[in-house]
Formats: sequence, structure tokens, C-alpha cells
Amino acid sequence: MGSATPRSASVLLLVLLLQVERPRGAELTFELPDNAKQCFHEDVEQGVKFSLDYQVITGGHYDVDCYVEDPLGNTIYRETKKQYDSFTHRAEVKGVYQFCFSNEFSTFSHKTVYFDFQVGDEPPILPDMGSRVTALTQMESACVTIHEALKTVIDSQTHYRLREAQDRARAEDLHSRVSSWSVGETVALFVVSFSQVLLLKSFFTEKRPVGRAVHS
Repeated sequence: MGSATPRSASVLLLVLLLQVERPRGAELTFELPDNAKQCFHEDVEQGVKFSLDYQVITGGHYDVDCYVEDPLGNTIYRETKKQYDSFTHRAEVKGVYQFCFSNEFSTFSHKTVYFDFQVGDEPPILPDMGSRVTALTQMESACVTIHEALKTVIDSQTHYRLREAQDRARAEDLHSRVSSWSVGETVALFVVSFSQVLLLKSFFTEKRPVGRAVHS
């Protein structure tokens, strides 16, 4: 009987964590070619909060233009040549909101862009958490603590994953440049060496005069 209580408590804790609803949204990493623009659309109810986080992972100077428009066509957010940014807004009108990423200012640099678009407030982990007047039990406090820790872990994993992808892209680009420079130096070394050999050979080559026959 003594071992059944911790086990049932663990099962209850797991059920509470699994029942927590997350805000509706999308998380995506996509390629943005040069002189191109990519737009996404999301239907948002009036009074609902939404947030947009984005970051350029690879390409050029790691910058991109971004803007958000409401269903009436009004621009509620616009930034140019940003490497990363966050935007939060509460919808004033119901309808389809559009957010776009533009690389039209670049003529040859492809970009890789990551964004996370979330719609709605995160509901409390406990249904009556906002209206209750009594203190949380030990089990409920543990649920809240673990839930907040898991959110921190997820955010940290996303951050480090993006940093790892960005650093890997920079390392591959540096490796490509170093390899090209090494090949160029090798070719130049062979050309200079061959030219020096021909030059030295010309110094030690005896030039025989060409005699002409004189007819009397």
C-alpha cells in the first residue's frame, strides 16, 4: 500500500502535464531565395493575442525584411534587414492576418529563415488556478514547477538548435573559402615554380650562332 501512493501520484502528475493545452500556431524553417518574398496566413479571432518570433539562420548578412498586415491591409509591424526579432499583438479585428519575409533587397544571397507563430494565450495548467482562493497543494505546486521547467527546456533547445545550425553554416562557408584559397595558392605556386625553371634554363642554354654561307 505504501508503494502504491507514490505511483498513483506520479500517474496523476503525468496526466495533468499531458492535458495541458498549448497555444495554436506553427513553427517552420524555410529557404528564401534572392529577390523573393514568402508570405504566410493565419486566421485570428478578435481579442486573441498572437506572437511572431523569427531568426535568419544562414545567408548573406543574416538579415531579412519582415512585416505583418491585419485583415484590412494595415501594416501593424514592419522591420527591414533584421537578423532576429519578436512581435506580439492582440487582434483588434477578426480575420486572416498575413506575415511576410522578403529578401528582395538581395541579388544573390539565399537565406534560411526560422519562425515561430503562436496564437492565443496559454491556458493555466490547472483549470481553476486563476479563480481559486486556497493555496496550491504539494502535487499541484510540483505540476506548475515542472511545467515551467519544461517550457524553459523547450525554449533553450530551440535557441541552441538555431545557434548550432547557424554556426555549422558559417563553418561550412569558411571551409569552402579556405579550400578555394588553398587551391588557388597551389596553382599559383606551380605556375611560379615552372616559370622560374624556364627562366633559369634560359640563362644556361648556349645559343649557337647561325652561320650563313657566302657564295663568291
